[in-house]
Amino acid sequence: MVAKAKDHDCLLLGRFQPFHKGHLEVVKEIAKDCDDLIIGIGSAQYSHTPDNPFTAGERHLMISRVLREEGLDSFFLVPIVDINRYAIWVSHVVSMVPPFQKVYTNNPLTRRLFEESGYEVSSSPLFNRELYSGTEIRRRIASGGEWKHLVPDAVASVIEEIDGARRLQDISAQPRREVDESGAGIGEDS
Repeated sequence: MVAKAKDHDCLLLGRFQPFHKGHLEVVKEIAKDCDDLIIGIGSAQYSHTPDNPFTAGERHLMISRVLREEGLDSFFLVPIVDINRYAIWVSHVVSMVPPFQKVYTNNPLTRRLFEESGYEVSSSPLFNRELYSGTEIRRRIASGGEWKHLVPDAVASVIEEIDGARRLQDISAQPRREVDESGAGIGEDS
């Protein structure tokens, strides 16, 4: 027997590299509209790169600790691996997460794909996007700048526990290289 979804379960997709205070405000706002919030941790196969320094498990830990501290308990966290085949991507996501009725996204392609599959799609609220940006936070971490005030305390703690600042500094010091769908480097020296 297939479990029936509640009246209004919602899906929020993101990379959360790292989960920051802007993400937290988005989650808190969306949670008001949902019975359960499903958070898809995208690009789960990537880690240890300047754009994706943290593993899916580390991001899961960051988000779950923050949401528990905030008293939010009606959520599911699901790592989602990219498949790079847009025609079947929605089916892939649906197969990985609990049932949902509404998707929140600001990504035009994600919006289009879910709308074509018949889902209700709404824009995610944005909170001080210039300051609360994963790109900006990663840049600050990599350069040794101030960043902890941009993430919830629980996220800063996880990054410290895993020595994430040094990881990001180390991988950012290396020349950038192309990565294929498997996560392997393209054209690396043998």
